[in-house]
Amino acid sequence: MDIQEVIKWTDERVFEKTGKHLDSLQRTILEGTLENQTYQQVAEDYHCSKDHTKRVAADLWKLLSEVFGEDVKKSNLKSILEQIEFSHISNFGSGSTQILSNINICSEICPYPEASRNRSHPTAATESQPRHDLSEAPENDRLYSRTHELATLKQWILAEHHRIVAITGLSGIGKTALARQLVEDIKENFDRVLWRSHRKYPNLNALKTDLIEFLAPPPPSQNSAILNYLRTRNSTLDYLRSHRCLIVLDDFQETLNPREFVGTYRPDYDSYGQFLHEIGRSPHQSCFLILSWEQPTEIATLETENRHCKTLHLQGLNQSETELLATRNLKDSQQWAELIRRYGGNPLWLNIIASTILDLFNGSVRQFLSYPGLFLGDIESLLKAHYLRLSETEKQVMLALADQNGRTEISSKPEAISDSDYLKAVQSLRKRSLIETKIENSASILTLQPAVKEYLKNQDCDS
Repeated sequence: MDIQEVIKWTDERVFEKTGKHLDSLQRTILEGTLENQTYQQVAEDYHCSKDHTKRVAADLWKLLSEVFGEDVKKSNLKSILEQIEFSHISNFGSGSTQILSNINICSEICPYPEASRNRSHPTAATESQPRHDLSEAPENDRLYSRTHELATLKQWILAEHHRIVAITGLSGIGKTALARQLVEDIKENFDRVLWRSHRKYPNLNALKTDLIEFLAPPPPSQNSAILNYLRTRNSTLDYLRSHRCLIVLDDFQETLNPREFVGTYRPDYDSYGQFLHEIGRSPHQSCFLILSWEQPTEIATLETENRHCKTLHLQGLNQSETELLATRNLKDSQQWAELIRRYGGNPLWLNIIASTILDLFNGSVRQFLSYPGLFLGDIESLLKAHYLRLSETEKQVMLALADQNGRTEISSKPEAISDSDYLKAVQSLRKRSLIETKIENSASILTLQPAVKEYLKNQDCDS
């Protein structure tokens, strides 16, 4: 049993005794104690004072002493729990339990947990059985050269139990393909797996309703209307605590307002920031995997606060990773590294350009590269979708950078932009993966990918 299951079991025992559930701070104190955190660390995680945390903890230990019939303290919580046979609920909300033995509480982060397909009692209701809905997920196509990224994501989700993991990057960079392979590899570690795209949801309530209907479907009984009402009264977090869930939310950028700096939500999603904070800060045993062109501000904030949240900014393929081009039967393999460099290692862009090379140059990469200029073709419409999402200030910064051959020191600010707006624009563009930064000779350098620079030059000419 992992820490979240221990907290859930303890909460149920408290509810049986008092008729009340543990509140969020009490849950955070339990989790922190089981993870060997100090009261100061718990207070920082919860954004409250250390003294307040200690007072709440003292009342919590007194409460648990009454529930367990033992003198519970911070120092002996683990040893007391290890002596108790924990129970799994075989039908969530019914009150019936099955006592299990040999439960071990890890004092350190455990390795990848075993698949959970047989966790439920054999007589449990259908709701307690593993249920995976990948009907809206794409086909699990071939994934090129992402071994390191896959290993990193598995570590974050399975070993470190992060509650929110975001994969960000330009369209076509391979976020969805990477996530699809990841889900295929780890799905048996979860009771519930759901893949959804934000393009289908008009607002946050529609998303929450769909999540709850999947996580807790209406029971097939004559009192289903009443039970369904009670079911919807619970929060999404209640269901994330009842089962270990993996929720994949694709196209997350659809929740964010275009033509503004990254971080402003569309009106129908204005409470999404609060929703993400709740998912990231509240104890539960599930994981949200978010795929987005842009990194939401709340996720960046949670990550800096070490709030069980991680972001993988997906980069293009390395110039030595030529497997994709080999499958297209292109010629002049000694020129492939330069082709990958020019198109930023973006798998979709490379596939588009490979088709052009095959159609117009008989597969010769050398002849294509000798053609004047950098050809975009159908890539231009993909970049246009990103460009149209930019604020006017971001466009000015991008165009100025393109005029300087796609490379300049961060101190080289366009005169028409204020100092504050300039840094906001740079930060926002980095979250959109449209500019990159590097340090050279102690100076911070802003750069553009060649394809992005070429697109911007075309825009400058059109204006």
